[in-house]
Amino acid sequence: MKMEALGRAAHPSPLPASGERVPDKAGEGSMRMLCALTDIPVLGARVIERPHHPDGNVAVFRTADDRVFAVLDRCPHKGGPLSQGIVFGDRVACPLHNWSIELATGEAVAPDVGCARRFSAEVEGGIVYVDLS
Repeated sequence: MKMEALGRAAHPSPLPASGERVPDKAGEGSMRMLCALTDIPVLGARVIERPHHPDGNVAVFRTADDRVFAVLDRCPHKGGPLSQGIVFGDRVACPLHNWSIELATGEAVAPDVGCARRFSAEVEGGIVYVDLS
């Protein structure tokens, strides 16, 4: 799978939404294998395209310490593409109006109010898995 590096003005490369399904650790639901952790740049993002899904795409972020988070790729403020924002610590800044969104919860940082839906994401053996259910 060819991926290009995410730069400040670049758009994140899409990831397939139909990766291999594997049981999650609790045995409930399913996690989708998306890509190698190294396919997502440090402090960057990739997009899981869901063209026919009413909620839209999912953004998968990688932090400086190689943790991954997945949230709906739409800021709760005006719908800006979070995948194109700047990742810092455990947050992403929306590229439209600079709202900060907590990656672990999807919650906007005060004084802003709102929430982007989050999805379970994890790294195991260098592979990124996301539960899109």
